Amino acid sequence: MAKNKKLELTWFNKDKSLFYDLEDKKYIWVDKKDPRVSEPRILLEKASYGDKNSENMLIKGDNLLALKALESDFRNTFKLIFLDPPYNTGSAFEQYNDGLEHSIWLGMMKTRLESLYKLLSTSGSLWITVDDNESHYLKVLCDEIFGRKNFVANIIWQKKYTRSNDAKWFSDNHDHILIFAKNKDSWKLNKLPRTEEMDKRYKNPDNDPRGPWMTQPLHAKSGTDKSYSFTFENNIVWKPPSGTFPRYSKNTLEEADRDGRIWFGKTGSAVPRMKKYLADMNKGVVPMTIWTYGEVGSNDDAKREVKQVNPKDVFSTPKPEKLMHRIIQMATAENDWVLDSFAGSGTTGAVAHKMNRRWVMIEMENHAETHIVPRMKRIVDGKDKNKTSKLVKWSKGGGFSYLQLGDSLFVQDDDLKLTILNQKMYNGPLIRAVLKVEGFKLKNPDNGIHGIAGKTIAHVTEQYISQQYIDVLIDEIGSAGDFIIVYAKTISSSLELPDNVEVRRIPDVLLRRFKV
Repeated sequence: MAKNKKLELTWFNKDKSLFYDLEDKKYIWVDKKDPRVSEPRILLEKASYGDKNSENMLIKGDNLLALKALESDFRNTFKLIFLDPPYNTGSAFEQYNDGLEHSIWLGMMKTRLESLYKLLSTSGSLWITVDDNESHYLKVLCDEIFGRKNFVANIIWQKKYTRSNDAKWFSDNHDHILIFAKNKDSWKLNKLPRTEEMDKRYKNPDNDPRGPWMTQPLHAKSGTDKSYSFTFENNIVWKPPSGTFPRYSKNTLEEADRDGRIWFGKTGSAVPRMKKYLADMNKGVVPMTIWTYGEVGSNDDAKREVKQVNPKDVFSTPKPEKLMHRIIQMATAENDWVLDSFAGSGTTGAVAHKMNRRWVMIEMENHAETHIVPRMKRIVDGKDKNKTSKLVKWSKGGGFSYLQLGDSLFVQDDDLKLTILNQKMYNGPLIRAVLKVEGFKLKNPDNGIHGIAGKTIAHVTEQYISQQYIDVLIDEIGSAGDFIIVYAKTISSSLELPDNVEVRRIPDVLLRRFKV
């Protein structure tokens, strides 16, 4: 980890929408006021690994701009969104600037959470790791965006197992994991599988034909019946202890008594208890809100895992694979979509891949290439042999695309004092941007010039168009349905068009839509 430092920040522009780190000479996050946020962000594939048909994506770029790029195709899609944002601790890690002023940090998180809400499935959930510096403020912010009624739980994760005796006040040994559902009433949490240790608690001292069992009391902490009394067949009279209530109805106790499911101890005279059979426990167990390092791993475990990938440049703040395994196990099923827009060292995608989930990761820093790509390649190639791989019986397979956000669509011509189209976006990206703005899906991703929306077909070209160009195009496409031609330039002032054909200019489409 680099030495702690206090970040020297300055406003980058007059309306205070971007921030600049004076020492590292780099921009810190994109704010919602940045005009690029409203543009149709385009993802450009830099490389693909493994199965070329894989839907998995690693995206390099500012996560707000990348989230905007995903909105049109992935709205209400992700079953699990996991976030491990910079904790805003006032220190600076090698891979992250982690010291934005409190209100700035919350503002940056707010814009991203608003976009994530759109991407989250109606049956999905959001999980965020954070420490005490911002956890309570972040919880209130999520209440505002997701609704306070959709708050599920605050998990306490024991990230360290050693005591820091040099701490000024307390040894900081835990992080928070805030969980929100998009719709808590319809959201379902997968229970945790039973362990061998849990099963060993079940015995069968009376040779019950239904197999091993353990007992639970007949009373509960809450209820309504205060004058409850029940007499069993052996004439033992039972009443709930003072201050408690009956757990079961009298009909239920009568049936259990007849079936031999009430245990009165070895002598037959102990306080009666209800038998619970191991055979009925196959649905798993309800998770608790405190997770120890023995259950889900620690910071040290996480660093050992990423050290296998890049031993010379170990990522400062990774999360352990056991932690992500539990979260993905509880929040998703096979083939569900998982999103992590603060990908860090790539733990989310690594575990999601091995658990046969589809995934998208977003990372703005260079360790997208130096840490995440090699980590995912090891998994695809079957070279990852850590404990999680053995737990889920992972061998190899799958694949992913490595993409990067395209440049801004617009640039300022200082001589003309005009906003113009960015020439770097020609030869493909501009066409895809126009189709996206106009609401069309690519009809043929290989050539990228045709889009479709219902019965309407769009053709986008950066070339000059003429009457001859249009006539040939209509002959090729046919006359069925409506047809839109979006072009950059024309060599004719008047064009004869059939009633089902409309033409639009690329600059007009983009500049009007985004009011640049």
